Amino acid sequence: MGYLFAVTLLWAFSFSLIGVYLAGQVDAWFSVLMRIALATLVFLPFLNLTQTPKPLALKLMMIGAVQLGIMYSFYYHSFLYLSVPEVLLFTVMTPIYITLLNDALEKHFNPKFFLTAVIAVGGAVAIRYESINSNFWTGFLLVQAANICFATGQVTYKRLMANSKLDDKTVFGWFFIGALIVAVVCYALFGNSDKLPSTATQWGVLIYLGIVASGLGYFGWNKGATLVNVGALAVMNNLLIPAGIIVNVLIWNRDADLVKLSIGAGIILAALLFNQINNRQ
Repeated sequence: MGYLFAVTLLWAFSFSLIGVYLAGQVDAWFSVLMRIALATLVFLPFLNLTQTPKPLALKLMMIGAVQLGIMYSFYYHSFLYLSVPEVLLFTVMTPIYITLLNDALEKHFNPKFFLTAVIAVGGAVAIRYESINSNFWTGFLLVQAANICFATGQVTYKRLMANSKLDDKTVFGWFFIGALIVAVVCYALFGNSDKLPSTATQWGVLIYLGIVASGLGYFGWNKGATLVNVGALAVMNNLLIPAGIIVNVLIWNRDADLVKLSIGAGIILAALLFNQINNRQ
């Protein structure tokens, strides 16, 4: 759990840094590319090309492509439609996706998860009930797509590395290489070179997000995922939400509508409680 707690504290600042300094100012595709490229550079020196089985390297690349490359593509664009607290609250569905995916792989299905998801969506709507529009739903769906990618990566990495005797850091470079391939293709197809970082602050944020939040953060998170059970992993995903909101409201977003956030968060927490009670039955 130590790895997961440490990364939670690290990532609590990432949401706000993206929302305040990058979203709408720096091309999202370039931000994704820079963040993944820097993270890849961190782990290239540790990459063991001769001792890593090719099937394992390919699987790690595929996991990285989904959990990081495709996930970031959805995640960064969601900030164009939602506030930072909204993005954070809407990630509440990730634990449900983790459990659903794991149940699917174990060939077991719990229909009560659908009701849990409906309650959580109700909480999301409560936060913006006066201004529900196409932008809101676009942002919400982008976050859910990112959540599914993030959940898929965590579950598949945990299962893949469960019985591996290889040192994680000697193979984790493949994870970032897979993500980098996606990022390069997406920037080449959709990137806007007119919206590159223009200030030292923006470059500094990208460097921090790439080397620290992505490079060290994803390694620590996925390593931690292999050391805990699926239930603990699901719960730890939601610890990011209060941590990120506290940081955002206290430092950058003091004018946030705390009443709406509290009502929506309360409904979402009720969904989690409902989910927790059902899992114990």
